[in-house]
Amino acid sequence: MRRWPQPQRGAAAIEHLGMVALIAAVVASAAAAIAGAPPERSARELGATLARRLACVPRHPVPCGRHPLALAYGAPVGKLVRQIAPPSLAPIVPGGVPLLPVDFRRCRRASCARPGPRAGLTASMRRVTVFTSVEDLRPSGGGLKVSYWLYRPSLGWNRIVRLAGDSQIAAASGLRLNLEDDPALIPLETLPGRDHYVFPPGEEPPWRWSIASGPSGRSFD
Repeated sequence: MRRWPQPQRGAAAIEHLGMVALIAAVVASAAAAIAGAPPERSARELGATLARRLACVPRHPVPCGRHPLALAYGAPVGKLVRQIAPPSLAPIVPGGVPLLPVDFRRCRRASCARPGPRAGLTASMRRVTVFTSVEDLRPSGGGLKVSYWLYRPSLGWNRIVRLAGDSQIAAASGLRLNLEDDPALIPLETLPGRDHYVFPPGEEPPWRWSIASGPSGRSFD
């Protein structure tokens, strides 16, 4: 396994500390300015924008302002993937225990996949999650093949396939992508390390090693 030299790790740590100190200084200066005089509307709007940007970085592993579906497939196809996604996902009930599809990186036990207090959440407050992949068959005369991959702990995976063409893409153009949409959709094409997760027997993902990685900004347009 390749190991980076110690000085490089130290430099990164110093850079991080410097960035934290700079942000703290900016916040302190802003607080002092606000204490001295109420901010004008333009200043408040700028402050709100900066706050959203700073909060976005640790919360979402995608560029701020970009939805994961748009990042993976381009905005038009990303909107299509959301538009034709399975609507209400009823839980499967094996042995009397209802289970919802979840993010396998966050939930691997049946107990955390049981229905929660409201739609879109499990009993452990995990979001109902579906993974996606898109195959462009238009060069060969087909359309877009959108696969929705649902993982339920102890049950494994099942797949829902939708076929769409240019007319459906156009119909979805007015849709607004929102990170809070239900269910959460995660593109497999841009999921880091997706082929290297370890699953128990019977839960092996059928998509392993079959999804081509898409660079940031990949477009099916």
